[in-house]
Amino acid sequence: MRYFALAALALLAAAPKPLTPIDIVAAAPASAWRRIAPEDLLVIDFKAGPRVVIQLAPAFAPVHVANIRALARAHWWDGAAIYRVQDNYVVQWGHNDDRKLSAGIVARPPAEYVRPLAGLPVTRFAYRDSYAPRAGYASGWPVAIDGRTASLTHCYAYVGVGRDLAPDTGTGGELYAVIGHAPRQLDRNIAVVGRVIAGIEAMSSLPRGTDALGFYKERSSDVPIASTRLASDLPPADRPDFEVMDTASASFAAYLAKRANRRDDFYRRAAGGVDLCNAPVPVRPVKR
Repeated sequence: MRYFALAALALLAAAPKPLTPIDIVAAAPASAWRRIAPEDLLVIDFKAGPRVVIQLAPAFAPVHVANIRALARAHWWDGAAIYRVQDNYVVQWGHNDDRKLSAGIVARPPAEYVRPLAGLPVTRFAYRDSYAPRAGYASGWPVAIDGRTASLTHCYAYVGVGRDLAPDTGTGGELYAVIGHAPRQLDRNIAVVGRVIAGIEAMSSLPRGTDALGFYKERSSDVPIASTRLASDLPPADRPDFEVMDTASASFAAYLAKRANRRDDFYRRAAGGVDLCNAPVPVRPVKR
C-alpha cells in the first residue's frame, strides 16, 4: 500500500501541469486495467433502442448472480419492462408479478448482504465513511468494511435485488439501479449484484412515475425490454467488451488522490477529502 501511495505522488509531482482525474485515467498504462469477463456482463436491449450493460459481482452475491445468469439464459426477462422510476432514487425492472421462475433458480437465496473480508485484496480508503467504520476498494469494487465483513455500496448506477419485507431476499428477477444520491442506508439490507457500466444515462433520464414510490400508474408508461443476455452468449460481433481499472494500481491511487485534492485550472481550493461514491472506479470500453 505504501508503494502505491508513493508511486501516486510521484506521478502527480512529475506532471508538467496540474492533472485532472480524467488526465490520470487517460494516461493509465495497459497494466492498470483488467478485462471484465463476458459472463460477468449482463446486456439489456430495450425495444426503443438503448442498450444497458451491467457488470455483475459474483464475488459478493454468488447465489443471486447465478440466478441472474440462469434467468438471462432462459430469456426470462424478454417482454419484461421498467415499471418504476422514482426521482433521486431508483429505476426498477422485471415483470412486477408472481410469474413462475425458470428451472434451476434458487427461490430463497441467502441474505448476501455482506461477505467475509478474508480473501479480499483491499485498497484502503483514507477518508471517513459515514456508513461504516472503514471503507476501501476490493477487486475493482467500492466496499464498506465492518469488522471481518465487507459489503458493496449503493453508489450511483449500482444494481440491487428487489425484495419483499424481510426475511425475503429476492431472487434476482426484479432488479433496480440507483439513479440519485447514493442511498447508502440500503447497504447491508439488500443484495447488491453489480453496477451499470453503460447506458445509465438512458435509465436516469426516463419520465418519473407518478404513482406512490415512483411506480408508473399506467402500464402504457412501462419501458419494454426486448432482450436480456449475458455477453458470453452473444455473437462476438455484438458482444460488448469492457475493462475496469485495477484498484491496487498506482494509477488508481493517483486518481483517488486527485479526486480528494484537486487543484488545477478550474479548482483553486482542494476539498481535502472525498466520499466513497464520489470516487467511482473507472471503467472503459475496449477499443477494437
